[in-house]
Amino acid sequence: MSRAFWGQLLEVDLTNSHFTYSPFPEYIANHVLGGRGFNVWYLHTHLPPRIDPLAPDNIVIFSCGLLTGTAIPTASRLHVNALSPLTGIIGSSNVGGEIGHRLRSCQIQSLAIRGKAEHPIYLYIGPDGVEFRDARDLWGLDTEQTQQRLAEVYDGEQVKSLTIGPAGEHGVPFACIITDRDHAAGRTGMGAVMGSKLLKAIVIAQGVQRPVSTTSVVAKQALSRYLRRIRASADYPIFAQYGGAGYVKWADDMGLLSTRNYRQKRFEGSDQIDGKRLKTHRVRSTGCKRCPVQCKAILHFRNGKFNGRPANRPEFEPMVNLGAKCGLQDLETVVFLDNLCTHLGLDSISTGTAIAFAMDLYERGLLSPEQTGNLDLTWGNGEVMETLIRQMASGEGLGAILAQGVRRAAECLGNGAEQYAPHVKGLELTGYHPQTSLGTALGFAISSRGGDYSNVYTPMLHDWPPDNVLKAFGTLEAVDMRSPAGKGRLVKWAVLINIVLDSLGLCKVPTLSLARTFDLENEAILTADLTGWPVTAASLFEAGGRIANLERRFNLQRGMKLMDEGLPEMFLHSENGTALRPESLVQMLQEFYAAMGWDEHGCPPEDDLEA
Repeated sequence: MSRAFWGQLLEVDLTNSHFTYSPFPEYIANHVLGGRGFNVWYLHTHLPPRIDPLAPDNIVIFSCGLLTGTAIPTASRLHVNALSPLTGIIGSSNVGGEIGHRLRSCQIQSLAIRGKAEHPIYLYIGPDGVEFRDARDLWGLDTEQTQQRLAEVYDGEQVKSLTIGPAGEHGVPFACIITDRDHAAGRTGMGAVMGSKLLKAIVIAQGVQRPVSTTSVVAKQALSRYLRRIRASADYPIFAQYGGAGYVKWADDMGLLSTRNYRQKRFEGSDQIDGKRLKTHRVRSTGCKRCPVQCKAILHFRNGKFNGRPANRPEFEPMVNLGAKCGLQDLETVVFLDNLCTHLGLDSISTGTAIAFAMDLYERGLLSPEQTGNLDLTWGNGEVMETLIRQMASGEGLGAILAQGVRRAAECLGNGAEQYAPHVKGLELTGYHPQTSLGTALGFAISSRGGDYSNVYTPMLHDWPPDNVLKAFGTLEAVDMRSPAGKGRLVKWAVLINIVLDSLGLCKVPTLSLARTFDLENEAILTADLTGWPVTAASLFEAGGRIANLERRFNLQRGMKLMDEGLPEMFLHSENGTALRPESLVQMLQEFYAAMGWDEHGCPPEDDLEA
């Protein structure tokens, strides 16, 4: 395959205002693909075992998936990694929009940034190289203002940018990175790493490289089959009209909806905050470049907090984490708070979970008036939620404590707060209730970045044809949400497929929620056609296993222990009578370790790339 397909590795040193281009290492990509896989190899190779995540030595790396920027629909994803300031282990986030295509148009496959600037700057990347430009006039602006200002500066150039908000500038450990208005690299604090480097934004001009298309008849047939499956899915019109927000009521009906800091699994206001209620406010659909689904939307509220200004429709997770989890059932307020998080550059999942945690402590009488600043933290108090969100971004009041994440906040607040802090490895849990879905529970426990569903992706835990389940796992109980049987093998399958998709740059909504091709056969055909490699589904699974081992070893070298691989006590000794049995979790963990080829302590074998 031509060098134009592979693009280049761009390495930037902010301390010395220096950059170098080098050929993207095809040998490494052959073993770990691109995107997430290449990133973890790069960090594993270049980062010392013990550094401060907010020190100049930390590296933040942005890599296009192997297929990102090609003509394949849904291949738009950019993966971001660094040592996380929130968890102290691998920081990992993924973002869509047009930014991945834009990098590939400049013939860049990966962008690795280290060091720290003398004052706030932004990078301007174009076909002719990199420029280090003064950002002191941008420092303090939110992400929307920053993107607007940059668009004005480069009027006519149609630039795209990755930006941080005040939260990233102030080093909030769960600060995020925003592009294309509301596309977020949301989790594990990648925005804080950018902020620690005084890097306000990365601006990318339009390059000259055109997208590479499939050529073989077999690949064209695979692509056609893939698109047909997406559009034929019963869920396609739901995602196209309402996005992930249209599944809030469904999750409630399934008993999966995390409510009031996980005290309940059903929310009486779920119908009020379901995305279908936003239909009359939708102005137009938006989404990632070349995606047939277009699952995002611009909204309009005539009055209220938006007062006619355009709003971005939240996805499922913000609806749950800022809605049900906090007992808030006012739809417009949920939308407003999610947009506020985006503008300030805060991960809405960690933000909502931290607020729910504080509200839970407040109701239990575990917070003093001095700690709350006399705020009324009653469930569903949207005004106080707004106050806390602004405090988090600015580092003031109770918000400054919550902005450290629930693990550190619990240590700071004391008085038994630790037992109500919902996190795994320091990362706040997402919106599905782990007591209802044991696959989700195991996925939270073993996730390489901490308590998050995205590394296993929920449809893979129950939406299987029965014949396929028996063939793959030997028991139908593997996809029974309430049975521990077969969960280790099921979650291994889900983990590897999600790693491969993150490394190829394919979005999980059309691939897993809609097409539901859980075998990587189409992906292998397309990858082989575009790279010229002899790729099979089996070889993609092998690459996924190598990447999982690299992430695992990276985390173990940075202090992760087997005891971190569990769930908070609040789920094992629940007040609602549906506690997870600790022995079931141990059983699932051991089955997962064995399926991965790890020892009983969860340690992987050494790989050729690590030796």
